[in-house]
Amino acid sequence: MKRLSFLFLLLIFARGIFAQMFNIEGKVTDEKGIPLLGANVILTGTNFGAATDVRGYFKIEKVPAGKYRLKVSSIGYQKIVRAVELKNRDMVLNFRLKRISVNFDPVVVTASKYSQKLSELPVSAFALTPLIFSEKNFISLDQALRYVPGVYVIMDQVSIRGSSGYSRGAGSRVLTAIDGIPIYTGDTGEIIWQLVPLTDIEQVEIIKGASSSVYGSSSMGGVINVITKKASPSPVNLIKAYAGVYDKPYYSQWDWSKEYRPFNGITFARSDKIGKLGYTFSLTRREDESYRQNDWSKRLSGFLKLSYEAEKLGDFTFIATALNQHRGTFNFWKDSRHALVPPDDDQGEIVRSQRYLFGMKYLASPWHGFKFRLISSFYRSLWDDQSESANNSSSNLLRNEIQTVYRNGENLKMIAGVEMSLGRVKSNIFGNPTSQNVGVYVQTEYKFFSSLTFTAGVRYDNSRLDTLKSFDSFSPKLGLNYKVTKTFTLRTSVGKGFRTPTLAEAFTTTNTSGITVKANPHLKPETNYSFEIGMRKNFADVFSLDASLFQNEFYDMIEPGVDPHDGKVFFDNLTRARIQGVELAGEFVYKPFNLSMKFSYDYLWARNINDNKPLKYRPRHLADISVEYKPSFFEVGADLRYMSRFEEIDHALIDLGFVKDGELRSEVFVLDVRTGVSLFRFGVPLSAYLNLNNALNYNYVEMIGNVSPIRNISLNLEFFF
Repeated sequence: MKRLSFLFLLLIFARGIFAQMFNIEGKVTDEKGIPLLGANVILTGTNFGAATDVRGYFKIEKVPAGKYRLKVSSIGYQKIVRAVELKNRDMVLNFRLKRISVNFDPVVVTASKYSQKLSELPVSAFALTPLIFSEKNFISLDQALRYVPGVYVIMDQVSIRGSSGYSRGAGSRVLTAIDGIPIYTGDTGEIIWQLVPLTDIEQVEIIKGASSSVYGSSSMGGVINVITKKASPSPVNLIKAYAGVYDKPYYSQWDWSKEYRPFNGITFARSDKIGKLGYTFSLTRREDESYRQNDWSKRLSGFLKLSYEAEKLGDFTFIATALNQHRGTFNFWKDSRHALVPPDDDQGEIVRSQRYLFGMKYLASPWHGFKFRLISSFYRSLWDDQSESANNSSSNLLRNEIQTVYRNGENLKMIAGVEMSLGRVKSNIFGNPTSQNVGVYVQTEYKFFSSLTFTAGVRYDNSRLDTLKSFDSFSPKLGLNYKVTKTFTLRTSVGKGFRTPTLAEAFTTTNTSGITVKANPHLKPETNYSFEIGMRKNFADVFSLDASLFQNEFYDMIEPGVDPHDGKVFFDNLTRARIQGVELAGEFVYKPFNLSMKFSYDYLWARNINDNKPLKYRPRHLADISVEYKPSFFEVGADLRYMSRFEEIDHALIDLGFVKDGELRSEVFVLDVRTGVSLFRFGVPLSAYLNLNNALNYNYVEMIGNVSPIRNISLNLEFFF
């Protein structure tokens, strides 16, 4: 009995020991001692973790005694993994993370819809971190994309490696998504950049080349996927405010207002976690009086993300983003002497719009190595213009996608899915058409050796646009990635892409700014075949170089043209095109001086095979160089962007008198300079950035009859609490 009593007491004592809970807390800073906000501190293989607050502090509470591996990570910094053992008392740990630039190899999910290291992809890719939006005071995503190698933007239409020219908001050959949910409208198929919540961005992933084998239509030029932040385990609030002003125009005869035109905006954002429910939301108001007459805008946007971890049942995520916009219109200038003033007939025209996107994602892992994902979204778009034509449209787009992902160790990864979409439009410009699409895809990635990865995939789509004949498309893809050494990688890929016409391209009938547009009931899908071979080489921790050669063959390319019989504009399968090119991108870092430099150069040979003429609105040369100096708590930087003069434009619009002096255009040569300061090191959670954009006040056009932004200066303040 005494022995039994002793064993019983010993068991109770042992249970008391093992039931003990402890806390792990500390601080995470960079090499200079500046606190890092939002750094992740987790115990690998468990559900215990935390994120740092505005002072860099973290706290993981009520962790059972035992041995763990603790991982500290933050985007742009080298992660730290440390073995820890909890016993007897709480633990206090401080970490200093080293910034990594040249060897930065982020994990991306866009290329294959599952996580991969960027260096292991068979295609060219690029990742933007959120810091760039603060440092350069970008107020919409398309502004940042102008500085990505191989990407250029005309007005608000993005093109990757010359895949697109300009079609004034009708369709896109680059699929843009938020957390994998496409954000093209159901009527025009355009991207509304103001829907993207800049303060909630974790990473922006850009995949270049045809991606229809996984993403279907609209991705024949590439994919841009915005990854939003996860909810912070502890409350984090942000107030971001900016204000700026446009300088006077270079020519005094262009100074229509005789005033300095202001712009401003303010954002409030909050992130927190309540039990298993995490939330992030932001609200933004922006106003811009514009340097051009009748080009003003007022915008109110909001973003909400809810996530719930239901353990064995899976993870649920809900996303909502909305935009209410009220703006003037500026289609073309009156003439070159009145370049910042619209034609008399366009004066006073206003466009009102409302956009709402709701998305739901469910992720479950029923057994080891297998994941099941359900994605559903609803996009409602409404707009009307107060012009003579009084155009208006309301569209609803419903999408559903089911994915399964299987992993067998590190050698085999497979993804398969079914995607369905249904669109309905009610409009006096497009009529009341419907659209529907069903796509089925499968892709396999296999590592023959630790250094050689083979990728193969195919997708089948069936699409129908209202009364038009239904379309079928098969989109295969093959890719290889060979890691020659730890610092040298070769890649190659070949694939087919396609794009179904948008409802706007097929059914538009309207008159705007004197231009009459008519429908084309015979419009067909466009296709392309994409090929690329590339390499990436890191030279120690000082220099990196990425180079690629690519070729795209386009068939039945959809472009706007003018019918010579009646002078009306319409969309048609006008072009058999070929785009060939070379792309170089490099980065140099000199740590002793805290100096870094990035550069890129693209050569595009884009031509119409039918008449051997250059494709419209494709530059032959693109170049960008960025220099940044960060000696301490402050920084200075400069960006120089170059784009050669367009060789071919819409001459018909000029010859028919729609755009006076439209032939006037030049190469793009833009210099931006900036400086900033972060007071985090001194315990003040405040940062400030001053930007002078187009410092030389250089006059250039991205689209005929449209002068791009003149010199402007802005101050951006960010305060965390």
